[in-house]
Amino acid sequence: MTNVLPESIRDVEQLEEFLSEPTDGAVEALKKVEGDIILLGAGGKMGPSLARMVRRAADAAGTERRVIAVSRFSDASLPQQLNESGIDTIAGDLLDEEFIDSLPGAPNVIFMTGAKFGTSGDASLTWAMNVWLPSVVCRKYRNSRITAFSTGNVYPLVPIDSGGSVESDRLEPVGEYANTAVGRERMFEYFCNRHGNPTSLVRLNYAVELRYGVLVDLAKQVFAGTPIDLSMGYANVIWQADANAMTIQSLADASTPAFVVNVSGPEVFSTKEVCERFAELFETTVDFTGEPAATALLNNGSNGHRRYGNPRVSLDQLQIWIADWLKRDQPTLGKPTHFEVRDGKF
Repeated sequence: MTNVLPESIRDVEQLEEFLSEPTDGAVEALKKVEGDIILLGAGGKMGPSLARMVRRAADAAGTERRVIAVSRFSDASLPQQLNESGIDTIAGDLLDEEFIDSLPGAPNVIFMTGAKFGTSGDASLTWAMNVWLPSVVCRKYRNSRITAFSTGNVYPLVPIDSGGSVESDRLEPVGEYANTAVGRERMFEYFCNRHGNPTSLVRLNYAVELRYGVLVDLAKQVFAGTPIDLSMGYANVIWQADANAMTIQSLADASTPAFVVNVSGPEVFSTKEVCERFAELFETTVDFTGEPAATALLNNGSNGHRRYGNPRVSLDQLQIWIADWLKRDQPTLGKPTHFEVRDGKF
Protein backbone atom coordinates (compact mmCIF):
# COMPACT_ATOMS: atom_id res chain seq x y z
CA MET A 1 0.00 0.00 0.00
CA THR A 2 1.19 3.49 -0.76
CA ASN A 3 2.68 5.40 2.16
CA VAL A 4 0.05 8.13 1.91
CA LEU A 5 -3.48 6.82 2.36
CA PRO A 6 -6.28 8.52 0.44
CA GLU A 7 -8.83 10.64 2.26
CA SER A 8 -11.57 8.65 0.57
CA ILE A 9 -11.88 5.37 -1.32
CA ARG A 10 -13.65 6.23 -4.53
CA ASP A 11 -15.55 3.08 -5.49
CA VAL A 12 -15.57 -0.72 -5.38
CA GLU A 13 -12.83 -0.96 -8.00
CA GLN A 14 -10.43 1.12 -5.93
CA LEU A 15 -11.50 -0.71 -2.76
CA GLU A 16 -10.69 -4.09 -4.32
CA GLU A 17 -7.31 -2.73 -5.41
CA PHE A 18 -6.47 -1.75 -1.81
CA LEU A 19 -7.82 -4.98 -0.33
CA SER A 20 -5.62 -7.13 -2.57
CA GLU A 21 -2.39 -5.12 -2.39
CA PRO A 22 0.24 -7.36 -0.74
CA THR A 23 2.65 -6.24 1.93
CA ASP A 24 6.38 -6.80 1.56
CA GLY A 25 6.00 -9.50 4.18
CA ALA A 26 3.41 -11.36 2.11
CA VAL A 27 5.69 -11.24 -0.92
CA GLU A 28 8.65 -12.54 1.10
CA ALA A 29 6.49 -15.35 2.51
CA LEU A 30 5.68 -16.61 -0.97
CA LYS A 31 9.35 -16.59 -1.89
CA LYS A 32 9.75 -19.22 0.86
CA VAL A 33 6.64 -21.26 0.03
CA GLU A 34 6.82 -23.06 -3.30
CA GLY A 35 4.06 -24.46 -5.47
CA ASP A 36 0.42 -23.94 -6.33
CA ILE A 37 -2.01 -22.55 -3.75
CA ILE A 38 -5.64 -23.66 -3.53
CA LEU A 39 -8.13 -21.62 -1.51
CA LEU A 40 -11.14 -23.61 -0.30
CA GLY A 41 -14.27 -21.57 0.36
CA ALA A 42 -12.96 -18.55 -1.52
CA GLY A 43 -16.33 -17.09 -2.49
CA GLY A 44 -17.13 -15.45 0.84
CA LYS A 45 -16.45 -11.98 2.21
CA MET A 46 -12.66 -12.35 2.43
CA GLY A 47 -11.94 -15.00 -0.18
CA PRO A 48 -11.87 -12.99 -3.40
CA SER A 49 -9.52 -10.30 -2.06
CA LEU A 50 -7.27 -12.92 -0.43
CA ALA A 51 -7.07 -14.89 -3.67
CA ARG A 52 -6.14 -11.73 -5.55
CA MET A 53 -3.51 -10.84 -2.95
CA VAL A 54 -2.00 -14.32 -3.20
CA ARG A 55 -1.85 -13.90 -6.98
CA ARG A 56 -0.25 -10.45 -6.74
CA ALA A 57 2.21 -11.51 -4.03
CA ALA A 58 3.25 -14.59 -6.02
CA ASP A 59 3.82 -12.46 -9.12
CA ALA A 60 5.80 -9.91 -7.12
CA ALA A 61 7.86 -12.74 -5.65
CA GLY A 62 8.72 -13.86 -9.18
CA THR A 63 7.30 -17.34 -8.63
CA GLU A 64 5.24 -19.11 -11.27
CA ARG A 65 2.30 -21.02 -9.81
CA ARG A 66 -1.41 -21.60 -10.10
CA VAL A 67 -3.72 -19.89 -7.65
CA ILE A 68 -6.99 -21.82 -7.50
CA ALA A 69 -10.17 -20.54 -5.86
CA VAL A 70 -12.82 -23.12 -4.93
CA SER A 71 -16.38 -22.25 -3.88
CA ARG A 72 -20.02 -22.77 -4.72
CA PHE A 73 -19.80 -19.19 -6.09
CA SER A 74 -23.32 -18.01 -5.29
CA ASP A 75 -22.28 -14.81 -7.10
CA ALA A 76 -22.21 -16.11 -10.67
CA SER A 77 -20.09 -13.18 -11.86
CA LEU A 78 -17.24 -13.84 -9.42
CA PRO A 79 -15.46 -16.69 -11.25
CA GLN A 80 -14.96 -14.54 -14.36
CA GLN A 81 -13.72 -11.64 -12.24
CA LEU A 82 -11.17 -13.90 -10.57
CA ASN A 83 -10.18 -15.45 -13.89
CA GLU A 84 -9.43 -11.98 -15.21
CA SER A 85 -7.05 -11.55 -12.25
CA GLY A 86 -5.13 -14.68 -13.19
CA ILE A 87 -6.89 -16.99 -10.73
CA ASP A 88 -8.31 -20.37 -11.74
CA THR A 89 -11.75 -21.18 -10.34
CA ILE A 90 -13.57 -24.42 -9.59
CA ALA A 91 -17.24 -24.37 -8.60
CA GLY A 92 -18.74 -27.04 -6.39
CA ASP A 93 -20.04 -28.06 -2.98
CA LEU A 94 -17.26 -28.74 -0.49
CA LEU A 95 -19.65 -30.88 1.57
CA ASP A 96 -19.67 -33.34 -1.34
CA GLU A 97 -16.83 -35.82 -0.79
CA GLU A 98 -16.76 -36.79 -4.47
CA PHE A 99 -16.25 -33.13 -5.37
CA ILE A 100 -13.35 -32.84 -2.92
CA ASP A 101 -11.82 -36.01 -4.36
CA SER A 102 -11.99 -34.42 -7.82
CA LEU A 103 -10.03 -31.32 -6.81
CA PRO A 104 -6.46 -30.97 -8.06
CA GLY A 105 -3.59 -31.63 -5.71
CA ALA A 106 -1.73 -28.59 -4.42
CA PRO A 107 1.23 -28.26 -2.07
CA ASN A 108 -0.41 -25.31 -0.31
CA VAL A 109 -3.99 -25.03 0.98
CA ILE A 110 -5.81 -22.09 2.53
CA PHE A 111 -8.99 -23.32 4.21
CA MET A 112 -11.63 -20.58 4.52
CA THR A 113 -14.85 -22.54 4.72
CA GLY A 114 -17.02 -22.25 7.82
CA ALA A 115 -20.54 -21.85 9.13
CA LYS A 116 -21.57 -19.46 11.90
CA PHE A 117 -24.93 -17.83 11.37
CA GLY A 118 -27.95 -20.08 11.58
CA THR A 119 -26.25 -22.41 14.06
CA SER A 120 -29.21 -22.22 16.41
CA GLY A 121 -31.56 -23.39 13.65
CA ASP A 122 -29.38 -26.09 12.07
CA ALA A 123 -26.62 -27.09 14.43
CA SER A 124 -25.82 -30.29 12.52
CA LEU A 125 -24.86 -28.35 9.39
CA THR A 126 -22.54 -26.17 11.46
CA TRP A 127 -20.83 -29.24 12.91
CA ALA A 128 -20.53 -30.80 9.46
CA MET A 129 -19.03 -27.66 7.94
CA ASN A 130 -16.72 -26.77 10.81
CA VAL A 131 -15.61 -30.18 12.10
CA TRP A 132 -16.36 -32.97 9.63
CA LEU A 133 -15.25 -31.08 6.50
CA PRO A 134 -11.76 -30.27 7.86
CA SER A 135 -11.16 -34.00 8.39
CA VAL A 136 -12.13 -34.71 4.78
CA VAL A 137 -9.87 -31.91 3.52
CA CYS A 138 -6.98 -33.08 5.69
CA ARG A 139 -7.21 -36.59 4.25
CA LYS A 140 -7.31 -35.21 0.71
CA TYR A 141 -4.36 -32.86 1.30
CA ARG A 142 -2.38 -34.98 3.76
CA ASN A 143 0.92 -34.02 2.15
CA SER A 144 0.17 -30.30 1.81
CA ARG A 145 0.98 -27.25 3.85
CA ILE A 146 -2.32 -25.97 5.29
CA THR A 147 -3.38 -22.60 6.68
CA ALA A 148 -6.86 -22.72 8.19
CA PHE A 149 -9.04 -19.85 9.34
CA SER A 150 -10.28 -20.05 12.90
CA THR A 151 -11.87 -17.38 15.09
CA GLY A 152 -11.48 -15.48 18.33
CA ASN A 153 -14.72 -17.14 19.42
CA VAL A 154 -12.66 -20.10 20.63
CA TYR A 155 -11.77 -17.90 23.60
CA PRO A 156 -14.09 -16.93 26.46
CA LEU A 157 -15.29 -13.43 27.20
CA VAL A 158 -12.48 -11.71 29.11
CA PRO A 159 -12.21 -8.60 31.32
CA ILE A 160 -11.98 -5.46 29.24
CA ASP A 161 -8.74 -4.42 30.93
CA SER A 162 -7.06 -7.79 30.23
CA GLY A 163 -5.63 -6.79 26.88
CA GLY A 164 -7.49 -9.65 25.21
CA SER A 165 -6.91 -13.39 24.88
CA VAL A 166 -3.50 -14.59 23.73
CA GLU A 167 -2.64 -17.73 21.79
CA SER A 168 -1.54 -19.71 24.86
CA ASP A 169 -4.79 -19.09 26.77
CA ARG A 170 -7.12 -21.96 27.58
CA LEU A 171 -9.91 -22.37 25.02
CA GLU A 172 -13.31 -21.91 26.67
CA PRO A 173 -15.84 -21.48 23.87
CA VAL A 174 -19.25 -19.93 24.56
CA GLY A 175 -22.12 -21.52 22.63
CA GLU A 176 -22.45 -24.21 20.01
CA TYR A 177 -20.83 -22.33 17.12
CA ALA A 178 -17.76 -21.58 19.22
CA ASN A 179 -17.53 -25.24 20.23
CA THR A 180 -17.49 -26.25 16.56
CA ALA A 181 -14.72 -23.70 15.98
CA VAL A 182 -12.62 -25.47 18.62
CA GLY A 183 -13.55 -28.76 16.94
CA ARG A 184 -12.29 -27.40 13.62
CA GLU A 185 -8.95 -26.54 15.17
CA ARG A 186 -8.69 -29.95 16.83
CA MET A 187 -9.25 -31.73 13.51
CA PHE A 188 -6.50 -29.75 11.81
CA GLU A 189 -4.20 -30.37 14.80
CA TYR A 190 -4.96 -34.09 14.83
CA PHE A 191 -4.20 -34.62 11.16
CA CYS A 192 -1.18 -32.31 11.35
CA ASN A 193 0.26 -34.51 14.10
CA ARG A 194 -0.78 -37.72 12.32
CA HIS A 195 0.45 -36.89 8.82
CA GLY A 196 3.22 -34.44 9.73
CA ASN A 197 2.04 -31.81 7.24
CA PRO A 198 2.84 -28.22 8.33
CA THR A 199 -0.26 -26.36 9.53
CA SER A 200 -1.11 -22.88 10.79
CA LEU A 201 -4.33 -21.74 12.46
CA VAL A 202 -5.44 -18.12 12.08
CA ARG A 203 -7.70 -16.91 14.90
CA LEU A 204 -9.32 -13.88 13.28
CA ASN A 205 -11.24 -11.23 15.20
CA TYR A 206 -12.70 -9.20 13.30
CA ALA A 207 -11.89 -8.34 9.67
CA VAL A 208 -13.50 -5.17 8.38
CA GLU A 209 -13.64 -3.26 5.12
CA LEU A 210 -16.05 -0.64 3.82
CA ARG A 211 -18.89 -2.99 2.85
CA TYR A 212 -19.16 -5.12 5.98
CA GLY A 213 -17.77 -5.63 9.47
CA VAL A 214 -18.29 -4.49 13.04
CA LEU A 215 -17.53 -0.85 12.22
CA VAL A 216 -19.94 -0.86 9.28
CA ASP A 217 -22.67 -2.38 11.48
CA LEU A 218 -22.24 0.39 14.04
CA ALA A 219 -21.86 3.17 11.46
CA LYS A 220 -25.09 2.17 9.69
CA GLN A 221 -26.99 2.27 12.98
CA VAL A 222 -25.62 5.71 13.84
CA PHE A 223 -26.37 6.98 10.32
CA ALA A 224 -29.95 5.68 10.58
CA GLY A 225 -30.46 7.17 14.03
CA THR A 226 -30.88 3.76 15.68
CA PRO A 227 -30.00 3.63 19.40
CA ILE A 228 -26.85 1.60 20.07
CA ASP A 229 -26.91 -1.26 22.57
CA LEU A 230 -23.74 -1.01 24.67
CA SER A 231 -23.92 -4.49 26.23
CA MET A 232 -20.90 -5.62 24.20
CA GLY A 233 -19.02 -2.50 25.08
CA TYR A 234 -15.64 -3.27 23.55
CA ALA A 235 -14.20 -5.04 20.52
CA ASN A 236 -11.22 -5.09 18.19
CA VAL A 237 -11.03 -5.17 14.41
CA ILE A 238 -8.47 -5.28 11.63
CA TRP A 239 -8.49 -3.91 8.08
CA GLN A 240 -9.22 -6.87 5.85
CA ALA A 241 -6.15 -6.33 3.67
CA ASP A 242 -3.93 -6.50 6.76
CA ALA A 243 -5.67 -9.72 7.82
CA ASN A 244 -5.13 -11.13 4.32
CA ALA A 245 -1.43 -10.28 4.39
CA MET A 246 -0.93 -11.82 7.83
CA THR A 247 -2.73 -14.97 6.65
CA ILE A 248 -0.33 -15.33 3.71
CA GLN A 249 2.63 -14.83 6.03
CA SER A 250 1.28 -17.49 8.40
CA LEU A 251 1.40 -19.98 5.52
CA ALA A 252 5.19 -19.72 5.67
CA ASP A 253 5.07 -20.27 9.44
CA ALA A 254 3.03 -23.49 9.19
CA SER A 255 4.62 -26.20 11.33
CA THR A 256 4.14 -29.50 13.12
CA PRO A 257 2.62 -29.21 15.72
CA ALA A 258 0.35 -26.53 14.28
CA PHE A 259 1.36 -22.88 14.54
CA VAL A 260 -1.34 -20.65 16.02
CA VAL A 261 -1.64 -16.87 15.61
CA ASN A 262 -4.24 -14.30 16.56
CA VAL A 263 -5.02 -11.87 13.75
CA SER A 264 -6.56 -8.64 14.99
CA GLY A 265 -5.97 -4.92 15.25
CA PRO A 266 -3.92 -3.29 18.01
CA GLU A 267 -6.74 -1.23 19.51
CA VAL A 268 -9.38 -2.43 21.94
CA PHE A 269 -12.06 0.12 21.14
CA SER A 270 -15.01 1.35 23.13
CA THR A 271 -18.30 0.83 21.29
CA LYS A 272 -19.58 4.09 22.78
CA GLU A 273 -16.55 6.10 21.70
CA VAL A 274 -16.55 4.61 18.19
CA CYS A 275 -20.22 5.50 17.75
CA GLU A 276 -19.66 9.01 19.05
CA ARG A 277 -16.87 9.39 16.49
CA PHE A 278 -19.21 8.19 13.72
CA ALA A 279 -21.84 10.68 14.90
CA GLU A 280 -19.22 13.41 14.60
CA LEU A 281 -18.30 12.29 11.08
CA PHE A 282 -21.98 12.13 10.08
CA GLU A 283 -22.69 15.48 11.79
CA THR A 284 -25.48 13.93 13.80
CA THR A 285 -26.16 12.64 17.32
CA VAL A 286 -26.33 9.12 18.72
CA ASP A 287 -28.35 7.55 21.53
CA PHE A 288 -27.38 4.54 23.63
CA THR A 289 -29.14 1.81 25.56
CA GLY A 290 -27.77 -0.49 28.23
CA GLU A 291 -24.42 -0.45 29.95
CA PRO A 292 -21.13 -2.03 28.87
CA ALA A 293 -20.53 -5.40 30.47
CA ALA A 294 -17.31 -5.99 32.37
CA THR A 295 -16.20 -8.59 29.80
CA ALA A 296 -16.00 -8.83 26.00
CA LEU A 297 -14.68 -11.07 23.24
CA LEU A 298 -11.22 -9.59 22.79
CA ASN A 299 -8.37 -10.99 20.75
CA ASN A 300 -4.81 -9.85 21.53
CA GLY A 301 -2.98 -9.64 18.20
CA SER A 302 0.36 -8.37 19.49
CA ASN A 303 2.25 -11.59 18.75
CA GLY A 304 1.19 -11.41 15.11
CA HIS A 305 2.13 -7.74 14.94
CA ARG A 306 5.62 -8.46 16.25
CA ARG A 307 6.03 -11.28 13.75
CA TYR A 308 4.42 -9.76 10.67
CA GLY A 309 4.41 -6.02 11.25
CA ASN A 310 1.78 -3.61 12.47
CA PRO A 311 -1.48 -3.21 10.55
CA ARG A 312 -1.26 -0.47 7.93
CA VAL A 313 -4.67 1.14 8.49
CA SER A 314 -5.67 2.60 11.84
CA LEU A 315 -9.05 2.47 13.53
CA ASP A 316 -9.66 6.19 12.97
CA GLN A 317 -8.76 5.95 9.28
CA LEU A 318 -11.22 3.08 8.91
CA GLN A 319 -13.95 5.17 10.49
CA ILE A 320 -13.24 8.10 8.19
CA TRP A 321 -13.39 5.85 5.11
CA ILE A 322 -16.55 4.04 6.24
CA ALA A 323 -18.42 7.24 7.10
CA ASP A 324 -17.54 8.74 3.72
CA TRP A 325 -18.52 5.48 1.96
CA LEU A 326 -21.94 5.39 3.59
CA LYS A 327 -22.60 9.10 3.06
CA ARG A 328 -22.03 8.56 -0.67
CA ASP A 329 -24.40 5.58 -0.63
CA GLN A 330 -21.78 3.14 -1.86
CA PRO A 331 -22.70 -0.58 -1.77
CA THR A 332 -22.57 -2.74 1.35
CA LEU A 333 -22.94 -6.51 1.62
CA GLY A 334 -25.86 -6.58 4.02
CA LYS A 335 -24.16 -9.22 6.18
CA PRO A 336 -24.19 -8.09 9.82
CA THR A 337 -21.54 -9.58 12.10
CA HIS A 338 -23.74 -9.88 15.23
CA PHE A 339 -20.62 -9.08 17.24
CA GLU A 340 -22.89 -7.92 20.06
CA VAL A 341 -24.03 -11.50 20.80
CA ARG A 342 -22.80 -12.52 24.25
CA ASP A 343 -24.42 -15.94 24.70
CA GLY A 344 -22.86 -17.62 21.65
CA LYS A 345 -26.23 -18.16 19.95
CA PHE A 346 -25.93 -17.14 16.29
